[in-house]
Amino acid sequence: MADNLTAVLYKIDDLRLENRPIPEPKDDEVLLKMGSVGICGSDVHYLEKGRIGDFIVKAPMIMGHEASGTVVKCGSKVKHLKEGDRVAIEPGVPCRYCLFCKEGNYHLCPDMVFCATPPVHGNLSRYYTHAADFCHKLPDHVSLDEGAVLEPLSVGVHACKRRGVTLGSVVLVLGAGPIGLVTILVAKHMGAGHVICIDLLENRLAVAKECGADYTLKRNATDDVDSVAAKIEEIFTVKPNISIDCGGSQRTVNIGFKATRNGGKFVMVGMGSNEVTIPLVAASAREVDIIGVFRYCNDYPLALSMVASGKVNVKRLITHHFKLEETVKAFETARKFIGNPIKVIIHCNE
Repeated sequence: MADNLTAVLYKIDDLRLENRPIPEPKDDEVLLKMGSVGICGSDVHYLEKGRIGDFIVKAPMIMGHEASGTVVKCGSKVKHLKEGDRVAIEPGVPCRYCLFCKEGNYHLCPDMVFCATPPVHGNLSRYYTHAADFCHKLPDHVSLDEGAVLEPLSVGVHACKRRGVTLGSVVLVLGAGPIGLVTILVAKHMGAGHVICIDLLENRLAVAKECGADYTLKRNATDDVDSVAAKIEEIFTVKPNISIDCGGSQRTVNIGFKATRNGGKFVMVGMGSNEVTIPLVAASAREVDIIGVFRYCNDYPLALSMVASGKVNVKRLITHHFKLEETVKAFETARKFIGNPIKVIIHCNE
């Protein structure tokens, strides 16, 4: 083990590579030789703004949470993993003891420790330790790149499970970014009869088609909400019974809510704005359920099975590859949309 090169965010627009000590795993942890780490929109947001809501970068923070790696050392209590196992890293580790954890909703644990969420360090480094029970062993035919993409895929799984996407569902996906695209993949896998995706960018909508969207609709930033909703109904001939907002802006919320049929479900996944306005009286009168989605919970195994079966292909989402030494360039590619990136992967070890 020669070095532990690590990507550290010091403050806004100050991302550095530095060598840090190789950590020693605790009894219930594993030491991982990191493989692939994806750049998430939240990573870029911390780089550009230094905060997301109440999570503020007040001290140097190691970046990275969409990740996979190979076990090189096991803690004394670890029984289900061994040296050489390749794993996908579920980045949120809860307390396991609170009411939420005992009820099975560990993603809502108030003491959640989540990679690269201040003040918790992430895993964009050569070596990293993680709770063994939140490491998911990869089959031999599933790559480390695919293992890293299980993180955003699990968001799509959670969103579709939470609102019961099933055979024949008519689903509107607002936004063709990485989360919107994985949501399309999952919705089609779960049997959705028709999926329409709307976005501002034609190139993203083309990828949405590749991911299984039956219809796509390009909108403009200034389009009237009612006219967009009318176009969606015209395409489907009926209004969608499930609308999943992966954008989080006031405009996408307005369009999604307006487009959802009476008695349908409007699912909020995207967190683009701190606050958005929703017409609750109209929601009540139309009996539209408004559902919040936060990360994922018990969804990694299903996401992995989808990829391992070959029925869900996430490889199309990976558009750019960089070495760990090229981390700054990788982030510039993601933040400035150089070469139309969807998912940028950093390879921590050759």
